[in-house]
Formats: sequence, C-alpha cells, structure tokens
Amino acid sequence: MTPLILGLAGPALTDAERAFFRSVDPAGFILFRRNCVDPEQLRALTDGLRDLSGRADVPILIDQEGGRVARLRPPHWPEFPTGEAFARLYDIAPMSAIEAARANARALAATLAAIGINVDCLPLLDVRQPGGHDIIGDRALGDEPLRVAALGRATLEGLREGGVVGVVKHMPGHGRATADSHLELPLVDADEAALETDLAPFARLRTAPMGMTAHVVYTAWDADRCASLSPRVIGDVIRGRIGFDGLLMSDDLGMNALSGGFGDRAAGVLAAGCDVALHCSGDMAEMEAVAGAVGTIPADARRRLDAAMATIAAAPRADYAEAIAQRDALLALA
Repeated sequence: MTPLILGLAGPALTDAERAFFRSVDPAGFILFRRNCVDPEQLRALTDGLRDLSGRADVPILIDQEGGRVARLRPPHWPEFPTGEAFARLYDIAPMSAIEAARANARALAATLAAIGINVDCLPLLDVRQPGGHDIIGDRALGDEPLRVAALGRATLEGLREGGVVGVVKHMPGHGRATADSHLELPLVDADEAALETDLAPFARLRTAPMGMTAHVVYTAWDADRCASLSPRVIGDVIRGRIGFDGLLMSDDLGMNALSGGFGDRAAGVLAAGCDVALHCSGDMAEMEAVAGAVGTIPADARRRLDAAMATIAAAPRADYAEAIAQRDALLALA
C-alpha cells in the first residue's frame, strides 16, 4: 500500500485507472462532483473501488459539508446547512445547537453510507476570524474556540454513529488566512499567543480519527514553509502541542498554494510528517508523478489508518428521516 489518497477522472473506472490503482494500491480514494451522477451509479463505483483494493474498509472520501461545499447535490441528494446555521443557534440555545449538529451529521452519514462512502471531510475546526478570507466564511462553526469544539465534537459523533469517519480540518487552523489556498499561498503572521485560539478546538478534539493539514504559512512557527510541508508545524504543533495522533493527510496537492512538480509535493508533505498525501484531480500524469515519488506506507501511518477505520466497524446505519426531523425541529428555534 502506498501513502496516497487519489481521485479519479469520471463516473466510472477506466481500464487505465484500474491497472494504475491495482499497481499503486493507494491507501484510499476521494470523490468529486465529476464522479457522482446518481445513487445507482455511485454505489456501483464505490463497490468497484472496494473490489479493486481488496479491502472492505478502504477509505472512500468526499467533501460533503453542506452549503457551497457539497459534491452531492439535488435532485438525487438533499441539501445540508452550512456550519454557520449551527453557530447561530448556539447563540440562543447551545445544547440545542449541539444536538442539531449531531443529528445533521447522522443524516449526512445515512446519505453517504447508502452509496458506499465511509469518510466525510468534516468538521471544520477553523475558528472564524475578522478579516479572514471567505474561503472559510459560513463553513465555520463559529468564532469562539469552545463553540467550534463543541459543535465539531457533535459532528464527529454523529458521523461515527452512522458509520462514517470524520476528518478534522484544516490543522492547525485556517480561519486567519486572508487568501484562498486553492489560488495562492496564505501567510498568517499572528504571534504564538494569538494562535492559541486557533489551536484550541483541535486540541479538544485531539482524539479525532483523521485530520487534514492547511496549506498556510504561520510565521510564528515556520516562516519558510506552509504547515503541510513543515516538519516543525506537524511535529511540534500538530503532533506535539495539539497532541493529535490520528491519520494526518495533507490538503490537496493540486492547490496553487504549493509549487514545484507533483512528485516533489507528495514527497515533501510525507517528509514533513503527513501520513498520507491527498491528490484530487484524477489526472493520470499527475498521479503517476505522485506515485513515483513515494514508497510504501510506514508502519505508524498504517496503524493510524487501521485505527481510524476501526472506529466505524460496528456502527449501524443511521435513520435519515429521524435525523432530519430532529435537526430541522432544533434549527427552527434560531
């Protein structure tokens, strides 16, 4: 197995992808809107990925947050609210907001599990900051660390209760960034004292099964490298001060915050301390470059991967209708 999570080009595996994935044996796969046509097609695709990998629990990821970040959309799949909806309810009824977030996550899990997806890149634990770029914006669970942690924990629990692994992101915090890392490299020059606010939700949820790094430079910790490429940020901050020991993946290698060839990007995030490198585009030439730059997944990374997937091994499927009814009744209080 290689320490890679890879995308694919379209709604069905091509012969070239089958041969490549069989040879490379990636740790997991990630799906986007280009891969999702309808439930029947998507279930066949995820079943095919499991058969190809030979692992019933192979991670199959998606970004299904709600609002503008949703790979599954109507008419075949329901819309879900943004993180901001739960933050607003928290202002007037914190416990109701927590239960609404948990119910929402159970409904998300029911939707995903029905089509064979077992990992959702959620929750965001980025603390929303004044002046921060709107790339986080209404996706955030609030602007207070305790609120973000409470709603994030409920989201993780709801996903797990429905048989889906959650991914906390974007470590160690994207809320202060004034640029979109999809387009350019953000730089955060806050001092260490200020950054404690950003770390706090991640520290409270340090036992999360999976996490994702931020392609953001934090000058207080490493002025030369973004978090995904920084041994200091990953080793001292994420693994050390936060205390996170779950599976750590990079954000997408294809984002413009990173520079250089794709092989160098993949080797760089793994050398910095990420357990797996995430490559999303499904472009075969890029994937070949990435695969050519990595070796076999290290023992610690494989341990973390197996532990993360084991958290949902015995989880029942959540009842979608019940979860939606509970969520909507609670959100109506806001």
